[in-house]
Amino acid sequence: MKRFSVCCFRSSVFKSHSHRKHKKSQSQIMAGNISGPTVCQGPNILHNHDFSGGLNSWHLNCCNGYVISADTGNHGGISMESGGNYAVITDRKECWQGLEQDITDRISIGSTYTVSACVGVSGLSQGSADVLATLKLEYHGSAARYMFIGRTSAMKGSWEKLEGKFSLSTMPDRAIFYLEGPAPGVDILIRSVEINCSSPNNNTTSTKCVTTGDDNIIINPQFEDGLNSWSGRGCKIMLHDSMGDGKIVPKSGKFFASATERTQTWNGIQQDVTAHVQRKLAYEVTALVRIFGNNVTNADVRATLWVQTPDLREQYIGIANVQATDKDWVTMQGKFLLNGTPSKVVVYLEGPPSGTDILVNTLVVKHAAKTPPSTPPDVKNLAFGVNVIENSNLADGTNGWFPLGNCTLSVKTGSPHIMPPMARDSLGPHDLLSGRYILVTGRTQTWMGPAQIITEKLKLFVTYQVSAWVRIGSGSSGPQNVNVALGVDNQWVNGGQTEVSDDRWHEIGGSFRIEQQPSKVMVYIQGPASGVDLMVAGLQIFPVDRHARFRYLRMQTDKIRKRDVILKFSGVDSSNYINTMVQVRQTQNNFPIGTCISRMNIDNEDFVNFFVKHFNWAVFGNELKWYWTEPQQGNFNYKDADDLLDLCQKNKIETRGHCIFWEVDGTVQQWIKSLNQNDLMTAVQNRLNGLLTRYKGKFSHYDVNNEMLHGSFYQDRLGRDIRAKMFKTANQLDPSATLFVNDYHVEDGCDNKSCPEKYMEHILDLQEQGAPVGGVGIQGHIDSPVGPIVCSSLDKLGILGLPIWFTELDVSSINEHVRADDLEVMLREAMAHPAVEGIMLWGFWELFMSRDNSHLVNAEGDINEAGKRFLDLKREWLSHKHDHVDEHGQFSFRGFHGTYNVEVVTPTKKISKTFVLDKGDSPMVVSIDL
Repeated sequence: MKRFSVCCFRSSVFKSHSHRKHKKSQSQIMAGNISGPTVCQGPNILHNHDFSGGLNSWHLNCCNGYVISADTGNHGGISMESGGNYAVITDRKECWQGLEQDITDRISIGSTYTVSACVGVSGLSQGSADVLATLKLEYHGSAARYMFIGRTSAMKGSWEKLEGKFSLSTMPDRAIFYLEGPAPGVDILIRSVEINCSSPNNNTTSTKCVTTGDDNIIINPQFEDGLNSWSGRGCKIMLHDSMGDGKIVPKSGKFFASATERTQTWNGIQQDVTAHVQRKLAYEVTALVRIFGNNVTNADVRATLWVQTPDLREQYIGIANVQATDKDWVTMQGKFLLNGTPSKVVVYLEGPPSGTDILVNTLVVKHAAKTPPSTPPDVKNLAFGVNVIENSNLADGTNGWFPLGNCTLSVKTGSPHIMPPMARDSLGPHDLLSGRYILVTGRTQTWMGPAQIITEKLKLFVTYQVSAWVRIGSGSSGPQNVNVALGVDNQWVNGGQTEVSDDRWHEIGGSFRIEQQPSKVMVYIQGPASGVDLMVAGLQIFPVDRHARFRYLRMQTDKIRKRDVILKFSGVDSSNYINTMVQVRQTQNNFPIGTCISRMNIDNEDFVNFFVKHFNWAVFGNELKWYWTEPQQGNFNYKDADDLLDLCQKNKIETRGHCIFWEVDGTVQQWIKSLNQNDLMTAVQNRLNGLLTRYKGKFSHYDVNNEMLHGSFYQDRLGRDIRAKMFKTANQLDPSATLFVNDYHVEDGCDNKSCPEKYMEHILDLQEQGAPVGGVGIQGHIDSPVGPIVCSSLDKLGILGLPIWFTELDVSSINEHVRADDLEVMLREAMAHPAVEGIMLWGFWELFMSRDNSHLVNAEGDINEAGKRFLDLKREWLSHKHDHVDEHGQFSFRGFHGTYNVEVVTPTKKISKTFVLDKGDSPMVVSIDL
């Protein structure tokens, strides 16, 4: 594997366990690698690009540098032809230090710029290092943003070409181009750099590119032609060159527009783009917006697509949202894709409260650039299983630790000597713990506790497991939450938590991953109420080799998902057995692996082809939920669910019914909330009767009342027994359906509301009330999964004896290879556990997922690394064998449960047979008459 150095960025992006199912804008400023040589059609906008003037016009970013002439020798063993110069950037203490040039006055929005540089490195002992081209964008009143342009991998002694491109949709106050990337101590060598505008307009002598706007499908995007092509959506629109006594002026261009006299949140400014959009193409949207008036200082502004289909159905597609203010312009970005062929498409801005104006300075909608493939993380020389915590066994007192806040740390003895079980499962045989623990006293805030700085000990894109024993002192008034937390550049990351209500030691386990270089990472243990003493023993944070567990999981999968088969042949002389060949091919594994789909997805034939080819179960994302089927009282919409169900039935794909009710207050329609108790009870009964009578026998499962551990709307309004009544009535109306509970953060150790113990209590309580709970749904919206933590939760829930399904599984990482690892961990753990009887992914297609960076297939149909891993596992879980019949007239093999085709070839004939291998302990015997 090629070795790469770590590149440092100043914005901190990390994965934690704090998400829920919410749609986020997915696009970034267009930037990325380009393949092949760049043909530059405009002049180079950089000054002194070949260093003929030394380092004039260039600035050294916290490092030193000088220019070498080819006539005076070489640096780092790189040869140069006579007459050339190159810069050497040295004394670098950070990855981001390098050479930069301010190009603000030489670029313009909407133009595409190509970058080409000839670079090398010096000071490497071995391997290679990445050199990056980056653009720093500064906007007034907001943090600087960094745009990745391109990278190349350079080795000592050779020049490499670095290429990339960038385009801006809004003009920053300052734009700085720079070269960075290699590890500290490695010199960057730069022979030349060019930034050219690739606009075809070459009839200008200016170094600034003339924007043609051809690739922006919005007409009059900066209102230079007044309000032509724009209209108000339920309100008036106006053109301005300033507002607010001259305090509000355009950030780009000369004009901006306002949507004013708004009386509804959906009122705004719009443009019909029907003639300019194509189906199955991804578009990225960038807008410069702010708000004004009505004493509102900040509000959510959204970009939405209204789509009308040929059969007059309406679709509203959320593209992007941003928290806008009345103080400054902010950039809003997002992406969208049309699956079907629409009759009308309108893009509009909406969101703020009525009476508040929406201001827009520019709107750009263009075909989205393809995201360059991810590079696999460099885990070479990574010490898996080695604790990054200093003085974890407290042999050196509290050295390496410090109190967070005004509390006191001391070392005591009497904690467990054994490693917590989840860590032991990852680490294998391990030394005993010391029996010493940190006692934290004098705590006056919940966040106070022991802490360490671990910034330099963490590696990007590596999954770290967290483990510790924790205990609380006497004096607490009730159960106390204890949490291992990480402060990552002032952001909170959940490393695991547990609830403690007694004086016993409790295991705490979790995981985390950091995906962009932070400036500071602090780990600390917190949680109990002020005045409650906290005890911590054996804190472990170690990189976990998740692949090392896969061998064990394969063996477990073989035990529980396979069965022995004996094919017995007759009708042929035994002397011909040796000449009889048998080929066994499994055509389908019958283990349920399904996905979430939505009505708008199935207008895309590429989506449908992938769906029917690779999944045997389905669940509808929204189309069966009450807020979808009856958004207003008495106004029913079952057509979308009917269309999805029809597709599934035609392709013999089984379906889960998600969901009859949703207990979380924020998901309940306003008309339901406005009902009195009697009318609400009637509405609940009508919902049950209407849904389950209409679809009786058509859904194999129902999630009866979603997320009861995280919400209590119906229970609060109708009493404790309403939940059991829902199950009982649903069972009476459709006895064929298995009725599930369904909740999130059950499997990851990061939410005390839904830990396995609380979930078990909840299920047992329902059963005691007579609720026919038939299955346990674990949603599986998980970050940085670690097998032993997931397996521990499954083991606990498995005691109930009910089938467990992962009902909404998704994983997320900006790196496709890491996302693939996450997905493989979850799929293998599920397949290897006897209590798990099915897996449902919560989607697979980009832009139609509830979480960013969780897709398996990119928006325009390219299968990414996570998708390839998924398909590899699907192939692994099919059994094939090819051999001769033995002397006893038999052919034996062990295969996964499912459908098989057998082809038998004798000297005189060829015979085919199909059979289904079901679960069973004894070998299945299949007789074949030849």
